[in-house]
Amino acid sequence: MKLIHALQDNSDPNSLVSRFRRARAKRITSMIETIHAEKGSVRIIDLGGEPEYWNLFPREFLDEKKAHVTLVNPGGFDGVDESLFTDLDGDACALPQFQDGAFDMVHSNSVVEHVGDWVRMEAFAAEARRLAPRYYVQTPYFWFPIEPHFSAPFFHWRSEQSRARALMRKPHGFSQKAADVGAAMRDVQHARLLDKTQFRFLFPDAAHHDEVVLGLTKSLIAVRG
Repeated sequence: MKLIHALQDNSDPNSLVSRFRRARAKRITSMIETIHAEKGSVRIIDLGGEPEYWNLFPREFLDEKKAHVTLVNPGGFDGVDESLFTDLDGDACALPQFQDGAFDMVHSNSVVEHVGDWVRMEAFAAEARRLAPRYYVQTPYFWFPIEPHFSAPFFHWRSEQSRARALMRKPHGFSQKAADVGAAMRDVQHARLLDKTQFRFLFPDAAHHDEVVLGLTKSLIAVRG
């Protein structure tokens, strides 16, 4: 239970979550610095991203590197800072309005597992690989014993029916107690974790890195460029 709490606690700067975020930020910071050195500005498209995520990076740094982030999410966001963000109501699996290489960098943090079935995951990965010469994609690992969305050990290894019944009994993690089996199944199918073979198939031209806690791989990261 202590490990689950550490993974959930975003407010504690010494928590595992905070430590992983800082480590990810260093990798992304390095990519931004490299692009800025080459081009003098940095155009980022964040597939499934949210404005608050970018608080990981000092605003002075983003301004200095002339970074601009296009956020892609169904429904979009209200009142974003237009000097830093472009808010796009869109589907990250299909962005035909952008030409190949329209951005300098694609970013995606814990999104590919939420886009839907395997066909949509392939479409998402194809867009990530098409839209920029560099990309950073992170996703939780299927074989880590604690499911991050439902905050329960071994939860994702159970059948969909078993998980749905559990959600109908009580809340789990970010999911409230489901009113009926339909709501429970929607929650269950909203997160489909990937193993290493699947992730590497989706991003075959990337360097792959593991985030490790207590000797176990917690998350998978694919970086191109």
